Amino acid sequence: MRSVLRILKALAAASAVIVIGGGAWLSVSPPQLLRVGDGYAAKMVCSNVFLAGRDPQAVLHNDVQAPGNPLLRLVRVSVDRERGHVTARILGLFAPGYALYRGAFGCTSVPDGDFEAAANAAPSDPLPSVQEKAELWPDGESVTAANDGELASLLADDVLAGPQMRAMVVVHDGRIVAERYGEGFDAKTPLLGWSMTKTVNAALVGRAVLDGKVDFDTASLLPQWKDDERSRIKLRDLLGMESGLAFNENYGDVADVTRMLYLDPDMVALPANAPFEANPGERFRYSSGTAVLLSRIWMDRVGDQKKAFAYPGDALFRPLGMSSAVLEADARGTFVGSSYLYATARDWARFGQLLLQDGVWNGERLLPDGFVRAMRTPTQSSGGKYTQGQAWLAAPGGDTSAESGLPEDTFWLEGHDGQSMAIVPSADLVFVRMGLTPGRLGYKPQVVLKELLAALSAN
Repeated sequence: MRSVLRILKALAAASAVIVIGGGAWLSVSPPQLLRVGDGYAAKMVCSNVFLAGRDPQAVLHNDVQAPGNPLLRLVRVSVDRERGHVTARILGLFAPGYALYRGAFGCTSVPDGDFEAAANAAPSDPLPSVQEKAELWPDGESVTAANDGELASLLADDVLAGPQMRAMVVVHDGRIVAERYGEGFDAKTPLLGWSMTKTVNAALVGRAVLDGKVDFDTASLLPQWKDDERSRIKLRDLLGMESGLAFNENYGDVADVTRMLYLDPDMVALPANAPFEANPGERFRYSSGTAVLLSRIWMDRVGDQKKAFAYPGDALFRPLGMSSAVLEADARGTFVGSSYLYATARDWARFGQLLLQDGVWNGERLLPDGFVRAMRTPTQSSGGKYTQGQAWLAAPGGDTSAESGLPEDTFWLEGHDGQSMAIVPSADLVFVRMGLTPGRLGYKPQVVLKELLAALSAN
């Protein structure tokens, strides 16, 4: 009996050493995967709490833990509303991730914990707000003809709407003709577009071209590229995701994209120093790093920090009346043009309407002549799926328009976890569908879009 007790005591002591040693290791040198998870959780909670007014624990559970890696279920978050700080830790103890709310500029991930540097990276002066108006959409927020008849019935079909739908808006002939919102969401809820942001960021590049700040054939785009072979990369190569730069877009592990978004306060650093894997124009490489480089390029050319931060509002959001739109920046002051635009579904639809109207709004040209055409023109290196302007011809899941039974001129904005917008010029239609719908569920918004088009053509 005594020998058994001695063995049990030895096992208990060994277990204590392992637990203490493991805790010390996690405290001093946590694995990068845990840091990515906590950084992601902090950022998502921060933006949804301060921009969308949602409950932090609901965001943690529904947006971070439910659809994500099982390790995320161990994350705990705390929100300091007075200072705008959000902290996330595995088990509430390890691998802390931080985010900071910066008012009109939304939230930023703060991987190094330097809140002061992150705060100073954005202008302290507030931006001019975009005023909501009572006029009929798109000039205002009044929607008088929505949700009548067959279109409303189609949106009400839960199978067509898909799992975890949060918003659907149908625009026809320049007016919202049907819309639906998921439980807990409404027409005033800002929603994250994820990679739909890339197309908006491309439009900001287009606006900078229209303003004479840069040209599609401009090369030597970054100072660190001046004296090496990357000086051959042109702006149009980046817009078509054909720069030739290596970038790993795998979200399931610590890859280039997750390292850039959640481990590096300066998101430009990684893609700007990426090696060549092909000559410009030869290979398609979908890359969030490329979109961040585009942000840095147009920001550097439109003026100083204050002018650059004001540019999205001046160039696009205010002319379009996108009163809810917030494009967030990283901790060193570069807009995250790959991923982080929040806007209501109606405001996302306003942007789609701009593209439908060939970049013209209320008689004013906001995008260069031919720019939207480039957004609809496929690149050869992508096999016809991606376009010259950071948009998709392939529908979510990779279907062509012919395979989906859609008009040939349909093109798409697409984002992580089920964000999508279809623009169908021949039908004068914009369709926005947003939610929390991971790709593994197999949902395709083109199914409901096909039904909507059929209903409209029958009337």
